[in-house]
Amino acid sequence: MQGPLKKMYTRLESTVQYDLSLGDERIPLNPLIGKSIKLTYTGNIVCVHCNRTIKKSFNQGYCYPCFISLAQCDMCIMRPETCHYEAGTCREPAWGEVFCFQPHRVYLANSSGVKVGITRQTQIPTRWIDQGAVQALPIFEVQSRYISGLIEIVIAKHVSDKTSWQKMLKNNVEPIDLVAKRDELVIKCKQELAEISQRFGEHAIKFLTEEAVVDIHFPVDFYPVKVKSFNFDKYPEVSGVLHGIKGQYLLLDNGVINIRKFSGYEVEFSS
Repeated sequence: MQGPLKKMYTRLESTVQYDLSLGDERIPLNPLIGKSIKLTYTGNIVCVHCNRTIKKSFNQGYCYPCFISLAQCDMCIMRPETCHYEAGTCREPAWGEVFCFQPHRVYLANSSGVKVGITRQTQIPTRWIDQGAVQALPIFEVQSRYISGLIEIVIAKHVSDKTSWQKMLKNNVEPIDLVAKRDELVIKCKQELAEISQRFGEHAIKFLTEEAVVDIHFPVDFYPVKVKSFNFDKYPEVSGVLHGIKGQYLLLDNGVINIRKFSGYEVEFSS
C-alpha cells in the first residue's frame, strides 16, 4: 500500500485502536503488534492542505505558501493566549470564528507526569491519545480557545504544560490522583481564575466537578529502554518488529518513529 501519511486514526477502547492512514486508505495496526513492518519513503511530499507536491514541508505537512498564509499555522494555535483574532490581526477571521469560538476544555493529563493542556471539546479523547496520556481529566469547559489559553498559563505556573516524549515512550509514568491535583490547583489559582471569569462573564467558564478520570491503555508489548528516533529525511526506509504504538509513535524493536511529524510524506507500507 502506498500514499501520503496522515496522523494515525485512533479509537478509545479497552486498548486504543490504531489505523495507519495512507491517503484515503487505512491499515489496522493493532493486529500487527509483534510482527515485522516496513515503511519506505518514496521521496515525494504532498501538502496536507492544498495537495500540491513539494520538496520540503513546514509545520507537519504544509507547503510554504500555506504555512505563511493560513491562520491554522499561526503561533497562536500553539499559544492561544496570543490569539490573533483577539488582537484583531487574524489572517482568516472567518476560519477563526469557526475554529476558535467553539467549546474548549482545559484538562489535566498524565503522559510523562502531570500536565495541563487545552483542546476543542470535539477532540476529546483524541488529543489525550495523541499525547500518549495514560490518564486524563477535564477540569474546565470554556467558550473560546483564547479563554482556555488564559486559564492554561495560570495553571502552568504550578504544573508543566509540556510532555517529555522520551519519558512518555519509555512509560516511566507513575499513577497520579488527578482529582486531588485538580482541587489543589483550583485553590492555588482561585484569584486568577476569578479575574478571568469576571472579565468574560460567569457563563464563559464552567468548572467541571463531576467528570471522571479517563484511563488510557496503549497497545504495547515492550517499551524501549533507550529511545532512538527514525527520520525519513535521513533514512528513507524504516523497518523492524512492531512492539507497540503510543501517542503518534510506532515503537519498533530498533527505534521509534513519529508518524505525525511526517504528515504528507508519501510512504509505501508492507508487513
